[in-house]
Parts: sequence; structure tokens; C-alpha cells
Amino acid sequence: METAQNVCGMTKGPSRHKETWWWNEEIAEAVKEKKIKYGKWKKENTEEARKEYKKSRQNAKRVVKSVG
Repeated sequence: METAQNVCGMTKGPSRHKETWWWNEEIAEAVKEKKIKYGKWKKENTEEARKEYKKSRQNAKRVVKSVG
């Protein structure tokens, strides 16, 4: 293994964080709201919380689609 490492070299592997050049403040806010609503839905487990989450999820999708 040591010889192969000396001959071929060693890499650190793929990048963990990919660049999101299209991500802006509007998208970040929509995704943040969606995550908050998801947590609320899972914590409360009510139908109203689920509807709020679905509404915010649709909004986030709409915002992302309008940018891209």
C-alpha cells in the first residue's frame, strides 16, 4: 500500500459541499421556512401543521423553479 501511495499519490476524495451558484436569499428563506414547518409538523403531528408544511414546500419549489 505504501509503494502504491508513493507512486500514484493520494486524494482526499470528492468534495462534500457542492457549489450552488443559483442559490440566493429568496431561495434560502423559502427553504428555511419549509424546514421549520416540517419540524413543526413532525413535532405536533396534526393535520393543520401538515397542510402548512405542504404549502411551504410548494412555495419553495415555485421559488426554485422561478430562479432556475
